Amino acid sequence: MDKVKNGLFVQVAYKGTLADGEVFDSSEGRAPLEIQMGAGQLIPGFEAALMDLSVGDKKTFTLAPEEAYGERSDEHSMDFPAADVPPEMNPEVGQSIALSTPEGQQIPALITHVDDEKVTVDLNHPLAGKTLTFEIEVMGITEEATQQAEGGCAPSDCSGCGGGCH
Repeated sequence: MDKVKNGLFVQVAYKGTLADGEVFDSSEGRAPLEIQMGAGQLIPGFEAALMDLSVGDKKTFTLAPEEAYGERSDEHSMDFPAADVPPEMNPEVGQSIALSTPEGQQIPALITHVDDEKVTVDLNHPLAGKTLTFEIEVMGITEEATQQAEGGCAPSDCSGCGGGCH
């Protein structure tokens, strides 16, 4: 395997930073991220940046929001009747919660408003609207997966990661 291409598994070490230099996620201290190219596991710009790289290649690239998690949208806000909130939850503005879809998928949400009538949550991805810079190094390219799935997430799916990506 000389170069990264669709269908191959790529092991990549990475560090992601925001425009102010804050690190929002890194593979440092962990096994490299392993993804199958073309399987839709990554944000589009990240996968595009990996294409045609070889083992040992290093690259730094910056993604605009539309190449990453999209722009923030007021349409990604939901109101729930306060009466439907479990009493033990005690919702507070700024609190991160996980909502479940009918299929059982967890979706991260941020509580933005609480009153006696309703609770409002923001369903935008925590990194929506942000410009992201990644430093990557291709550690391996294989035809088959080398790591077992861990139930973690990749830079396309940060649900359950507290805003970071694995």
